[in-house]
Amino acid sequence: MQKIELTILGLSYSQTQTNSYALILGEVNGKRRLPIVIGHFEAQAIALELEKMKPSRPLTHDLFRNFAETFGITIDEVIINKFQEGIFYALLICNDGIKVRQIDSRTSDAIALAIRFGCPIYTYENIMAQAGITYEDDDSETNPILDPKEETESEFSSMSAEELQEELQKAVDHEDYERASLIRDEIKHRK
Repeated sequence: MQKIELTILGLSYSQTQTNSYALILGEVNGKRRLPIVIGHFEAQAIALELEKMKPSRPLTHDLFRNFAETFGITIDEVIINKFQEGIFYALLICNDGIKVRQIDSRTSDAIALAIRFGCPIYTYENIMAQAGITYEDDDSETNPILDPKEETESEFSSMSAEELQEELQKAVDHEDYERASLIRDEIKHRK
């Protein structure tokens, strides 16, 4: 089966499921999107790595990467290989320099690891046909599912850029990633 490469387009709070997020993957050189509902902690792990925010202590996915690298193991690619009863399944394609092995993984964990290992994410045509969504407008900025939340007054609106950076570092140091993501959003909004 031919693999289809995917890229991460966005992460937003799920309007349909409480305490869940929608991870939007897009077909490289295509217009199809693959929305995947993931949990709060996995969304945090993905968002932190995408934003290059470093927590004061390693998160589980960071620990896994550190462990694998210590023993010379890499993840060469992630494949979303199955979609069954509304659930996505994934494989980690691992390499120790001698043998390549496939390890079953939750899709959200596989993507969090793919970001950390800098490896590509793939799926198959049958999964894109079954669960993908086609967008005619190729500009993800106008894609309603990826639009940021409506602007609201926040405690951060009166802070200077320097104060925001200090608050962001404090939030990360205290492992308050939800607050950190709100501060990060305020910083992005100002740019």
